[in-house]
Amino acid sequence: MKKAPDTRKWVENYGDYLFSLARYKLNDAELARDLIQETFLAAIKGIKSFRGDSSEKTWLVRILNNKIIDHFRAGKKEIPLSEYLDNTENSFSDHFFDLHTPGESGHHKIAAFPPISGLDSDAGINQSELKKVLDGCIGKLPTHLSQVFLLKYISGENADFICKKFNITSFNYWVILHRAKLLLRTCIAKTWSL
Repeated sequence: MKKAPDTRKWVENYGDYLFSLARYKLNDAELARDLIQETFLAAIKGIKSFRGDSSEKTWLVRILNNKIIDHFRAGKKEIPLSEYLDNTENSFSDHFFDLHTPGESGHHKIAAFPPISGLDSDAGINQSELKKVLDGCIGKLPTHLSQVFLLKYISGENADFICKKFNITSFNYWVILHRAKLLLRTCIAKTWSL
């Protein structure tokens, strides 16, 4: 027989972790607190559905991720990801790829490559500065791209879960991640001075 979760210890055991995760994804401390409260309330209401297949922490993180996704969906009328990809195909491709030069079609544009930093292999990188720049750049991504990127690389969700969550194909999933990485690379190259 499974042991019922001890809801009295959730805030103490998981509150800080959930807050840092929500704060990172939302870049808004007050909103993060609100969604964590909603997460705890939803978990208490749905406690009977907790089967014990995962840890309490994993279960709460999943609920929080769903609350964050719901928040972004409710915040603005979003077009389906596949439609977004179709609508932005030309402007995205023109920025990063040489599609008009004969014989060079499809290659990355030289101007889209990040500048060479000049650091030798022994040089240290200021991780806290990079994290701030990366957070800022993720915040500038279109919502369609940032949600998928964050679920994949911050939350560690697998492709099947993300595709089902956003009702996208596997191909669209990889295109979204590729675009997000290219945009982040460009943003970091322009923003982060070494």
